[in-house]
Amino acid sequence: MGMGKDLYDAYPVARQVFDKAASILDFDIRQVCFEGPPVKLTQTRYSQPAIFVTSIAALEVFKHHAQFKEFSPRFAAGLSLGEATALTAAQAITFEEGVRFVRARGQYMDDAAQENPGLMAAVVGSDLATVEKVCQATGAEVGNLNAPGQIVISGYKAKVEVAMEKLRQSGAKRVIPLDVSGGFHSSCMDSACKKIEEALKNVAISPPQIAVVSNLTANVESDPVKIKRNLVLQMNHRTLWEDSIRFMMAGGVRIFIEFAPGSVLKGLLKKIDPTLETKTLGTAEDFHALG
Repeated sequence: MGMGKDLYDAYPVARQVFDKAASILDFDIRQVCFEGPPVKLTQTRYSQPAIFVTSIAALEVFKHHAQFKEFSPRFAAGLSLGEATALTAAQAITFEEGVRFVRARGQYMDDAAQENPGLMAAVVGSDLATVEKVCQATGAEVGNLNAPGQIVISGYKAKVEVAMEKLRQSGAKRVIPLDVSGGFHSSCMDSACKKIEEALKNVAISPPQIAVVSNLTANVESDPVKIKRNLVLQMNHRTLWEDSIRFMMAGGVRIFIEFAPGSVLKGLLKKIDPTLETKTLGTAEDFHALG
Protein backbone atom coordinates (compact mmCIF):
# COMPACT_ATOMS: atom_id res chain seq x y z
CA MET A 1 0.00 0.00 0.00
CA GLY A 2 1.20 3.53 -0.66
CA MET A 3 2.41 2.59 -4.18
CA GLY A 4 3.80 5.74 -5.80
CA LYS A 5 2.63 8.09 -3.05
CA ASP A 6 6.15 9.29 -2.22
CA LEU A 7 6.71 10.09 -5.92
CA TYR A 8 3.37 11.92 -6.03
CA ASP A 9 4.22 13.98 -2.95
CA ALA A 10 7.82 14.76 -3.92
CA TYR A 11 7.71 15.40 -7.67
CA PRO A 12 5.23 17.58 -9.63
CA VAL A 13 5.86 15.55 -12.84
CA ALA A 14 4.81 12.35 -11.04
CA ARG A 15 1.75 14.13 -9.68
CA GLN A 16 0.78 15.10 -13.24
CA VAL A 17 1.02 11.46 -14.36
CA PHE A 18 -1.24 10.20 -11.57
CA ASP A 19 -3.71 13.08 -11.96
CA LYS A 20 -3.92 12.55 -15.73
CA ALA A 21 -4.52 8.81 -15.26
CA ALA A 22 -7.24 9.56 -12.69
CA SER A 23 -9.02 11.77 -15.23
CA ILE A 24 -8.96 8.94 -17.81
CA LEU A 25 -9.88 5.92 -15.68
CA ASP A 26 -13.27 4.99 -14.26
CA PHE A 27 -11.82 4.86 -10.73
CA ASP A 28 -9.44 7.05 -8.75
CA ILE A 29 -6.04 5.47 -9.35
CA ARG A 30 -4.55 7.70 -6.64
CA GLN A 31 -6.85 6.34 -3.96
CA VAL A 32 -6.25 2.72 -4.97
CA CYS A 33 -2.46 3.14 -5.14
CA PHE A 34 -2.04 5.23 -2.01
CA GLU A 35 -4.73 3.77 0.26
CA GLY A 36 -5.60 0.32 -1.07
CA PRO A 37 -7.04 -1.71 0.53
CA PRO A 38 -4.41 -4.37 -0.26
CA VAL A 39 -7.07 -6.86 -1.32
CA LYS A 40 -8.09 -4.46 -4.09
CA LEU A 41 -4.52 -4.12 -5.35
CA THR A 42 -4.25 -7.90 -5.68
CA GLN A 43 -7.04 -7.80 -8.29
CA THR A 44 -5.40 -7.60 -11.69
CA ARG A 45 -8.03 -5.14 -12.95
CA TYR A 46 -6.60 -2.63 -10.46
CA SER A 47 -2.99 -3.81 -10.11
CA GLN A 48 -2.22 -3.53 -13.83
CA PRO A 49 -3.10 0.17 -14.21
CA ALA A 50 -1.56 0.87 -10.78
CA ILE A 51 1.80 -0.65 -11.72
CA PHE A 52 1.72 0.93 -15.20
CA VAL A 53 1.01 4.45 -13.91
CA THR A 54 3.57 4.22 -11.10
CA SER A 55 6.22 2.99 -13.55
CA ILE A 56 5.55 5.80 -16.03
CA ALA A 57 5.58 8.33 -13.16
CA ALA A 58 9.04 7.05 -12.14
CA LEU A 59 10.24 7.35 -15.74
CA GLU A 60 9.00 10.94 -15.92
CA VAL A 61 10.82 11.80 -12.69
CA PHE A 62 14.01 10.35 -14.16
CA LYS A 63 13.59 12.45 -17.32
CA HIS A 64 13.90 15.55 -15.12
CA HIS A 65 16.97 14.24 -13.28
CA ALA A 66 20.46 15.42 -14.18
CA GLN A 67 21.60 11.85 -14.92
CA PHE A 68 18.98 11.55 -17.66
CA LYS A 69 21.26 13.63 -19.91
CA GLU A 70 23.70 10.69 -19.92
CA PHE A 71 20.90 8.19 -20.60
CA SER A 72 20.91 6.71 -24.11
CA PRO A 73 18.71 3.60 -24.14
CA ARG A 74 19.34 0.94 -26.78
CA PHE A 75 16.22 -1.10 -25.96
CA ALA A 76 13.02 -1.04 -23.93
CA ALA A 77 11.39 -4.18 -22.56
CA GLY A 78 8.95 -5.19 -19.86
CA LEU A 79 7.76 -8.46 -18.38
CA SER A 80 4.12 -9.25 -19.24
CA LEU A 81 2.19 -6.04 -18.39
CA GLY A 82 5.52 -4.23 -18.55
CA GLU A 83 5.55 -4.58 -22.33
CA ALA A 84 2.78 -1.96 -22.50
CA THR A 85 4.93 0.26 -20.28
CA ALA A 86 7.93 -0.27 -22.58
CA LEU A 87 5.86 0.60 -25.65
CA THR A 88 4.62 3.77 -23.94
CA ALA A 89 8.17 4.71 -22.90
CA ALA A 90 9.26 4.16 -26.52
CA GLN A 91 6.43 6.45 -27.73
CA ALA A 92 4.74 3.69 -29.71
CA ILE A 93 1.61 4.23 -27.60
CA THR A 94 0.53 7.52 -26.02
CA PHE A 95 0.19 7.58 -22.24
CA GLU A 96 -3.58 8.02 -22.59
CA GLU A 97 -3.86 4.99 -24.90
CA GLY A 98 -1.56 3.03 -22.58
CA VAL A 99 -3.73 3.73 -19.54
CA ARG A 100 -6.89 2.66 -21.36
CA PHE A 101 -5.20 -0.45 -22.75
CA VAL A 102 -3.86 -1.70 -19.40
CA ARG A 103 -7.22 -1.00 -17.74
CA ALA A 104 -8.96 -3.12 -20.40
CA ARG A 105 -6.24 -5.77 -20.24
CA GLY A 106 -6.58 -6.04 -16.47
CA GLN A 107 -10.38 -6.22 -16.60
CA TYR A 108 -10.45 -8.87 -19.32
CA MET A 109 -7.80 -10.98 -17.61
CA ASP A 110 -9.69 -10.70 -14.31
CA ASP A 111 -12.92 -11.75 -16.02
CA ALA A 112 -11.16 -14.70 -17.68
CA ALA A 113 -9.63 -15.71 -14.34
CA GLN A 114 -13.10 -15.83 -12.78
CA GLU A 115 -14.54 -17.78 -15.72
CA ASN A 116 -11.61 -20.24 -15.72
CA PRO A 117 -10.07 -20.46 -12.23
CA GLY A 118 -6.35 -20.93 -12.66
CA LEU A 119 -3.09 -21.11 -10.77
CA MET A 120 0.54 -20.21 -11.35
CA ALA A 121 3.57 -21.75 -9.62
CA ALA A 122 7.29 -21.06 -9.72
CA VAL A 123 9.45 -24.11 -10.32
CA VAL A 124 12.97 -23.71 -8.95
CA GLY A 125 15.80 -26.10 -9.74
CA SER A 126 14.31 -28.06 -12.61
CA ASP A 127 15.15 -28.02 -16.32
CA LEU A 128 12.76 -26.94 -19.05
CA ALA A 129 12.62 -30.40 -20.67
CA THR A 130 11.40 -31.96 -17.40
CA VAL A 131 8.87 -29.19 -16.79
CA GLU A 132 7.51 -29.45 -20.34
CA LYS A 133 7.22 -33.24 -20.03
CA VAL A 134 5.23 -32.89 -16.79
CA CYS A 135 3.05 -30.19 -18.35
CA GLN A 136 2.35 -32.39 -21.34
CA ALA A 137 1.30 -35.22 -19.03
CA THR A 138 -0.91 -33.10 -16.77
CA GLY A 139 -2.34 -30.41 -19.04
CA ALA A 140 -0.53 -27.62 -17.19
CA GLU A 141 1.35 -25.06 -19.31
CA VAL A 142 4.66 -23.21 -19.18
CA GLY A 143 3.78 -19.58 -18.43
CA ASN A 144 7.07 -17.74 -17.92
CA LEU A 145 10.73 -18.47 -18.58
CA ASN A 146 12.12 -15.85 -16.22
CA ALA A 147 15.70 -16.79 -15.35
CA PRO A 148 18.00 -19.82 -15.17
CA GLY A 149 16.40 -22.43 -12.95
CA GLN A 150 13.21 -20.40 -12.55
CA ILE A 151 10.26 -21.48 -14.67
CA VAL A 152 6.65 -20.55 -13.98
CA ILE A 153 3.87 -23.00 -14.84
CA SER A 154 0.30 -21.90 -15.33
CA GLY A 155 -3.14 -23.10 -16.31
CA TYR A 156 -6.31 -24.56 -14.87
CA LYS A 157 -6.05 -24.95 -11.09
CA ALA A 158 -6.53 -28.72 -10.83
CA LYS A 159 -4.05 -29.41 -13.64
CA VAL A 160 -1.37 -27.14 -12.15
CA GLU A 161 -1.81 -28.72 -8.72
CA VAL A 162 -1.17 -32.19 -10.19
CA ALA A 163 1.84 -30.83 -12.10
CA MET A 164 3.24 -29.24 -8.93
CA GLU A 165 3.18 -32.58 -7.13
CA LYS A 166 4.77 -34.41 -10.08
CA LEU A 167 7.52 -31.79 -10.30
CA ARG A 168 8.29 -32.19 -6.60
CA GLN A 169 8.52 -35.94 -7.13
CA SER A 170 10.80 -35.41 -10.16
CA GLY A 171 13.38 -33.60 -8.02
CA ALA A 172 12.57 -29.88 -8.36
CA LYS A 173 14.13 -27.99 -5.43
CA ARG A 174 11.03 -25.92 -4.80
CA VAL A 175 7.59 -25.56 -6.36
CA ILE A 176 5.88 -22.47 -5.00
CA PRO A 177 2.30 -21.37 -5.78
CA LEU A 178 2.24 -17.68 -6.72
CA ASP A 179 -0.03 -15.11 -5.11
CA VAL A 180 -1.84 -14.16 -8.31
CA SER A 181 -5.52 -14.16 -9.17
CA GLY A 182 -5.44 -16.41 -12.24
CA GLY A 183 -3.63 -18.70 -14.64
CA PHE A 184 -2.06 -15.97 -16.73
CA HIS A 185 -0.07 -16.74 -19.90
CA SER A 186 -2.06 -19.93 -20.40
CA SER A 187 -5.20 -21.06 -22.20
CA CYS A 188 -7.20 -19.80 -19.20
CA MET A 189 -6.80 -16.38 -20.85
CA ASP A 190 -8.23 -17.32 -24.27
CA SER A 191 -11.42 -15.27 -23.77
CA ALA A 192 -9.36 -12.25 -22.64
CA CYS A 193 -7.27 -12.49 -25.82
CA LYS A 194 -10.37 -12.26 -28.01
CA LYS A 195 -11.61 -9.18 -26.15
CA ILE A 196 -8.26 -7.37 -26.12
CA GLU A 197 -7.76 -8.09 -29.82
CA GLU A 198 -11.03 -6.28 -30.45
CA ALA A 199 -10.08 -3.41 -28.13
CA LEU A 200 -6.69 -2.99 -29.83
CA LYS A 201 -8.43 -2.18 -33.12
CA ASN A 202 -9.13 1.26 -31.63
CA VAL A 203 -5.60 1.78 -30.28
CA ALA A 204 -3.15 3.73 -32.42
CA ILE A 205 0.33 2.20 -32.33
CA SER A 206 3.30 3.86 -34.04
CA PRO A 207 6.75 2.44 -34.77
CA PRO A 208 8.67 2.68 -31.46
CA GLN A 209 11.29 5.43 -31.08
CA ILE A 210 13.38 2.97 -29.01
CA ALA A 211 13.70 -0.67 -30.08
CA VAL A 212 11.19 -2.68 -28.01
CA VAL A 213 11.92 -6.34 -27.30
CA SER A 214 8.77 -8.47 -27.24
CA ASN A 215 8.21 -11.02 -24.47
CA LEU A 216 6.55 -13.30 -26.97
CA THR A 217 9.46 -13.55 -29.43
CA ALA A 218 12.50 -12.25 -27.47
CA ASN A 219 13.18 -10.09 -30.50
CA VAL A 220 12.61 -6.51 -31.66
CA GLU A 221 9.35 -5.74 -33.42
CA SER A 222 8.66 -2.37 -35.05
CA ASP A 223 5.63 -3.16 -37.23
CA PRO A 224 2.52 -1.80 -35.42
CA VAL A 225 0.34 -4.65 -36.76
CA LYS A 226 2.74 -7.27 -35.38
CA ILE A 227 3.14 -5.36 -32.10
CA LYS A 228 -0.63 -5.60 -31.60
CA ARG A 229 -0.59 -9.31 -32.42
CA ASN A 230 2.23 -9.89 -29.93
CA LEU A 231 0.30 -8.01 -27.22
CA VAL A 232 -2.65 -10.36 -27.77
CA LEU A 233 -0.73 -13.64 -28.01
CA GLN A 234 1.45 -12.77 -25.01
CA MET A 235 -1.61 -13.11 -22.77
CA ASN A 236 -2.11 -16.85 -23.37
CA HIS A 237 1.44 -17.85 -24.37
CA ARG A 238 4.65 -18.17 -22.41
CA THR A 239 6.79 -15.07 -21.87
CA LEU A 240 10.49 -15.29 -22.76
CA TRP A 241 12.05 -12.90 -20.26
CA GLU A 242 15.44 -14.60 -19.94
CA ASP A 243 15.77 -14.83 -23.73
CA SER A 244 14.73 -11.16 -24.03
CA ILE A 245 17.50 -10.10 -21.64
CA ARG A 246 20.05 -12.26 -23.44
CA PHE A 247 18.99 -10.69 -26.75
CA MET A 248 19.71 -7.23 -25.33
CA MET A 249 23.00 -8.43 -23.85
CA ALA A 250 24.00 -9.74 -27.29
CA GLY A 251 23.31 -6.21 -28.53
CA GLY A 252 25.95 -4.91 -26.15
CA VAL A 253 23.78 -3.86 -23.20
CA ARG A 254 25.34 -4.28 -19.74
CA ILE A 255 23.37 -1.66 -17.78
CA PHE A 256 19.65 -2.07 -17.07
CA ILE A 257 17.35 0.41 -15.33
CA GLU A 258 14.05 -0.85 -13.94
CA PHE A 259 11.23 1.68 -13.58
CA ALA A 260 8.78 -0.09 -11.29
CA PRO A 261 7.22 -0.12 -7.81
CA GLY A 262 9.52 -2.97 -6.75
CA SER A 263 12.70 -4.71 -7.82
CA VAL A 264 11.45 -8.03 -9.21
CA LEU A 265 13.19 -7.56 -12.56
CA LYS A 266 16.46 -6.55 -10.90
CA GLY A 267 16.38 -9.84 -9.01
CA LEU A 268 15.75 -11.82 -12.20
CA LEU A 269 18.57 -10.03 -14.03
CA LYS A 270 21.01 -10.92 -11.28
CA LYS A 271 20.05 -14.58 -11.75
CA ILE A 272 20.51 -14.31 -15.53
CA ASP A 273 23.95 -12.69 -15.23
CA PRO A 274 25.32 -11.48 -11.87
CA THR A 275 27.82 -9.20 -13.67
CA LEU A 276 25.08 -6.98 -15.14
CA GLU A 277 24.74 -3.50 -13.66
CA THR A 278 21.15 -3.04 -12.55
CA LYS A 279 19.30 -0.19 -10.90
CA THR A 280 15.69 0.12 -9.79
CA LEU A 281 14.01 3.55 -9.83
CA GLY A 282 10.54 3.41 -8.37
CA THR A 283 10.53 5.43 -5.14
CA ALA A 284 11.58 8.88 -3.99
CA GLU A 285 14.30 7.18 -1.96
CA ASP A 286 15.69 5.58 -5.12
CA PHE A 287 15.95 9.01 -6.75
CA HIS A 288 17.50 10.61 -3.65
CA ALA A 289 20.18 7.90 -3.82
CA LEU A 290 21.02 9.01 -7.38
CA GLY A 291 22.19 12.33 -5.92
